[in-house]
Amino acid sequence: MKTSAPHIVSAFEDALKRLKSAIVQMAGAAETQIDQALTCLAQRNPELAREIVESDARLDSFEHDIEAHCMRLLALRQPVADDLREVVAALKIAGSLERIGDHAANTAKRAVALFSLTGAGSPSGLPQLGRLVRERLGDVVDAYVDGDSEAALRIWRTDDEVDALYTSLVAEVERSAAAAPHQFTVHMHLMMIAKNLERIGDHATNIAEVVYFASTGRPLLEERPKADHSYAPVATPAAE
Repeated sequence: MKTSAPHIVSAFEDALKRLKSAIVQMAGAAETQIDQALTCLAQRNPELAREIVESDARLDSFEHDIEAHCMRLLALRQPVADDLREVVAALKIAGSLERIGDHAANTAKRAVALFSLTGAGSPSGLPQLGRLVRERLGDVVDAYVDGDSEAALRIWRTDDEVDALYTSLVAEVERSAAAAPHQFTVHMHLMMIAKNLERIGDHATNIAEVVYFASTGRPLLEERPKADHSYAPVATPAAE
């Protein structure tokens, strides 16, 4: 009697490849949204901001399709061990990528609102923070494609670089706000842009953690490096 096991295994492997390809496509769309948001921040382009907000629906669609794919695999194939981790990782990564898209869209909307205000500028560190989190996302997607646990671990262990730059930005905005309290709305938008970019970095780190677990089968139990001291009070100039 002939067995269909080899065919079933081949079909499952093909399904996993399609799942991974969908994650890579979704990551590419998220990276594009970040690039456009940073361009919007630099160029004060409301039309581009609208395009970013509208394209956010594409990431939502990606996430829904990936979730459905994963549910079918779990229900019909009942994967175990490495295969199960691969499916669960895809679910988690898709969720992080969708939220990254949300933060990119929010950054674009805040940028347009910011630059519609008289005298609004932006700290020099904002583009730097944007570039840093964009690079981290690109690196962690490469680690996912390659199944590179060491690269994922390096990204995870440098989360404090984003935190340190974010903390510096917050302190700069707080000092500017103390010196110009009449520009409260400007500083509020700057704070929210910085926070959105910092959250993109956090989600990239979350993906690194998932990639490491999917590749090794071991969770990262050490405490994540953090350097976010934005909650600490900043000294304000004394009144003369």
